[in-house]
Amino acid sequence: MSSQLIEGWSTPNLYGLLFVSGLIIGFFVTKRMFKAEGIPEEWLDKLLIYIVVATIVGARLGHVFFYDWHIYRENPIDIFKVWEGGLASHGGAIAILIALIIYSKVVTKRSLWWILDRIVAPIAIAACFIRLGNLVNHEIIGNPTTMPWGFKFMHESVNNLVEVDGRMAHVYRHPAQLYEALAYLLSFFILLRLHWKTNLKEKSGFLFGLFLVFIFGWRFIIEFVKVGQADRDAGMIINTGQWLSIPFVVAGIIIMLLAWGNKLNPKKT
Repeated sequence: MSSQLIEGWSTPNLYGLLFVSGLIIGFFVTKRMFKAEGIPEEWLDKLLIYIVVATIVGARLGHVFFYDWHIYRENPIDIFKVWEGGLASHGGAIAILIALIIYSKVVTKRSLWWILDRIVAPIAIAACFIRLGNLVNHEIIGNPTTMPWGFKFMHESVNNLVEVDGRMAHVYRHPAQLYEALAYLLSFFILLRLHWKTNLKEKSGFLFGLFLVFIFGWRFIIEFVKVGQADRDAGMIINTGQWLSIPFVVAGIIIMLLAWGNKLNPKKT
């Protein structure tokens, strides 16, 4: 029997709790990695600040410019109303990369690949919890489905009614947020195991490249069962989220190939 989300169960507070929980778990995973390598604890504290600020600012600006700029340019003050929703993972990814470039130059004085390879598993688990937050917040919903695990998203702010027997009604939909959360959780366990049980982290950039292929490859696939987040997505075969994912996947493959041949391995780490 299909699951039905009960109206009123989802709250912004629950979304925020899941968001913060993902960051906390990612923090402790990174802390264990740093401790195993004898990395100064103050590096971790600064890393947390860089990541949190980049995630929030980047994801917000990504949503504004990639999806709804035609709306925000009329009311630019609304850009700051993060509590009203609207975050884009592609924008967050770009901002995090920029933040880590600065972090590597200012704090660690090490290769950018060094920190990228160690942050991918924590980011994957944080992304998992963020998608769970989207689920309980009835955001980023899926297309209608007859599958037995379909969800009904009843939140009043979700404009997801379709015509059924001559009347508008809520229908069962793919829990696309849950699909992504599970995909990111799987990516987290694979990346973590590869970090601890193999020497792939010595091939500078390989784990980061694999992370890009995992996260944005899953994103590209799952977009086929999601409602497009931009107005222009209606009727498009490949939607905005998929177009934005393709460069990340291609970059990930190139980075993995270069890393496998130690082409990214700096003389000094």
